[in-house]
Amino acid sequence: MGRVTSRTPVLRIRGPQHSTRPDTVASEEPLEIRLDGTPLAVTMRTPGDDFDLVHGFLTTEGVIRSADDVLALRYCDSVDDEGRNTYNVVDVDLAPGVEAPDTALDRNFYTTSSCGVCGKASIDAIRTKTVFDVPADETRLTLATLLALPDRLRAAQAVFDRTGGLHAAGLFTAEGDLVALREDVGRHNAVDKVVGDAVRAGRLPLAGHVLMVSGRSSFELTQKAAMAGVPVLAAVSAPSSLAVELADSTGITLIGFLRGDGCNVYSHTRRLVLPAQ
Repeated sequence: MGRVTSRTPVLRIRGPQHSTRPDTVASEEPLEIRLDGTPLAVTMRTPGDDFDLVHGFLTTEGVIRSADDVLALRYCDSVDDEGRNTYNVVDVDLAPGVEAPDTALDRNFYTTSSCGVCGKASIDAIRTKTVFDVPADETRLTLATLLALPDRLRAAQAVFDRTGGLHAAGLFTAEGDLVALREDVGRHNAVDKVVGDAVRAGRLPLAGHVLMVSGRSSFELTQKAAMAGVPVLAAVSAPSSLAVELADSTGITLIGFLRGDGCNVYSHTRRLVLPAQ
């Protein structure tokens, strides 16, 4: 497997003090996903939890609905200049009856660590329909529970502590208990890894849960939450206009600027229990 971090020499400047020293940086390597030997997608990711990433990606893209739709998956030979396997190619065998997407038409599944949907043809092409009834989810959580999530997410980010360079996605219960956390150079990859973990464990839909992400909430992250049946999506930064639109239409409670003692709730506010004023 590739390394989650690597060491590199840096010139460290702190005021009048200059020194050369090794520094720890987050690893970023390509992962190619193949279906029955045919290339489907390439994403730049932090190595680790790759099978979770693949299951999550296939689920949030609407290719599979459960782990039963995957017959097998394996690392393929992808060698470096010295002939060593880089573990950067995963081939997936879909179960009989599961139809593979036609990537020759209007969808381009190339993604990067910074933007998961930039290569896709249009907004219409990625508005995938979820099979879960998110609007019917009656999850409720208190403001105190919600406000505690950023610190709980940050406390669980082991690799971030060493590099300062990874996004995180954490899945919490409505009571604030951490169920799963994944880190990655790409925020969409971190979410796919969390979703993939749930897919492999047979825990979809993720009714009654909160998905907490570092950074902003984009259209794509909101779509991934909807595809996994998540009723509440919270972020420490701002949402995009399309994220708000999609959250409203799919029944997701979308929360942004979740920091300190405050936040903004952009849709379906009924799920948040506020203290009496």
